Amino acid sequence: MTELHLVRHGPTHAKTMVGWSDLPADLSDTAQVARLADHLPSDGIVISSDLQRCVATADAIQRDRRRLAHDATLREIHFGDWELKSFAEIEANDPDRIRAYWETPGDVRPPNGESWNEVTTRVDGAIDRLITTHQGAKLIVVVHFGVILTQIQRAEQLTADEAFAHRIDNLSVTSIKITDSGWITHPINHIP
Repeated sequence: MTELHLVRHGPTHAKTMVGWSDLPADLSDTAQVARLADHLPSDGIVISSDLQRCVATADAIQRDRRRLAHDATLREIHFGDWELKSFAEIEANDPDRIRAYWETPGDVRPPNGESWNEVTTRVDGAIDRLITTHQGAKLIVVVHFGVILTQIQRAEQLTADEAFAHRIDNLSVTSIKITDSGWITHPINHIP
């Protein structure tokens, strides 16, 4: 059995669409970070997206755990021209597309960004490589909201819309066990 412990990075406090923009994480709540590190398997292997909010969060929880190189394929959704803009700003210029992107996720893409289906394909490939390379391991994967939702969608065989209904808080853990009989999620969005 392989375990995925998907950790959402520390908060950025941005009130805009943050995908590939490299904003720092606020890790000042050291007690919460310590509880998270304590909760994760001590024999886990840590990997993160290459964006600094994930790298810093992974650094903060690593302790004596083995660390893999950062992986750019584990980045958040690429929002393209919507990066660092608020929903209201985008809606003022592109109301139909922004609504379709969130209400019927799939092939709709932001200008110069990627669709939900493209994100899912990218992330599924990265996770599959990790599972194949580290079969039977406990993988602690420090990533983003969208990345975690792709794996919840996959594990629970949900539609994209159903996956988007899940709340994923900063510094939470979503655990997935991969067995011969399938993928099992438990818990989702656990705050230690």
